[in-house]
Amino acid sequence: MGANANYVDAATLKTLSKLSSWRTATAIAIDWAIIALAIWTGIASDSWLVYFPVILIIAGRMQALAGLIHDFAHYRFIASKRLSDAIGDPLLAWPILATIDGYRRNHLAHHRYTNTDRDPDWVIKFGTREFTFPQEMRFAALNFLGYFVGVSSLRDMRSVLTRIQAADPFSRRYKIVRLAYYLLLATAFTALGIWKEVVLYWLVPYFTVFFLLLYYRSVAEHFGVTMEYDHELTHTRTVIPHFWETWFISPHGLHFHLEHHIYPSVPFYRLRDLHDAMMRNEDYAKGAHITRGYTTGLLREVWLDGWRRKSSRQRATAPAE
Repeated sequence: MGANANYVDAATLKTLSKLSSWRTATAIAIDWAIIALAIWTGIASDSWLVYFPVILIIAGRMQALAGLIHDFAHYRFIASKRLSDAIGDPLLAWPILATIDGYRRNHLAHHRYTNTDRDPDWVIKFGTREFTFPQEMRFAALNFLGYFVGVSSLRDMRSVLTRIQAADPFSRRYKIVRLAYYLLLATAFTALGIWKEVVLYWLVPYFTVFFLLLYYRSVAEHFGVTMEYDHELTHTRTVIPHFWETWFISPHGLHFHLEHHIYPSVPFYRLRDLHDAMMRNEDYAKGAHITRGYTTGLLREVWLDGWRRKSSRQRATAPAE
């Protein structure tokens, strides 16, 4: 999509595409430090009132790890592709049961064939009830509640595995190393006697809030009745989030999805600058699909307005008494 785009000049794009590996490394360290602090706080407090916000924090940082996987998939960390994957897998992908290269194959095809029959993301989502809008209010409510008991999460996880494992690219050596990674962790958890903590502070947020946030962001990127798929400026949307939303829903610049689709060479820490540069282009500023807030503009645009329109149609067609 972005090959013919000319919303920023070549010199600016070259500058914005430069890698600063220390910034990514710092982001990884901070994300894990927040996760560790959140877990320590939850355990030390031994309070359910503290546990629930801790779950939100951990799930938000899982979103952050997923956001960094996205950058690694585009080789936006270091020049050495092999070393990049060797670092990204154990620190980012394997902890949330993903792989860098598996995600990369799926994601680059999504970039190449966005919102077409050759887009693996689009094919598996388009036409399903959870990605069809406007939605029935009852179904939307049950779908959201399903994440808190893991039902919707398991459905989404099965969908992800179907896409990523459709073509198994991994060598036998890679599979052995990954299995050894999980066995080593399991051995350590058993030796330390912390399986309860692993379940409460990793598996619970992973199978509930993490997948809920992932679904919400997936809808934000490519779905809703206001989307127009015939132009690169309207085939996806950028969401300008409220400050707190960047911590949970769109860490590491994930909300600048339209800019990323057009210029995927720009790493996450320069997406704000890219957005500002593109907004100085009159064509982009006028035509870009930009929504304000995930819990305000997006919620209203995708769900609330659809329910209002459906309710209005029902009243208009109802027989007079």
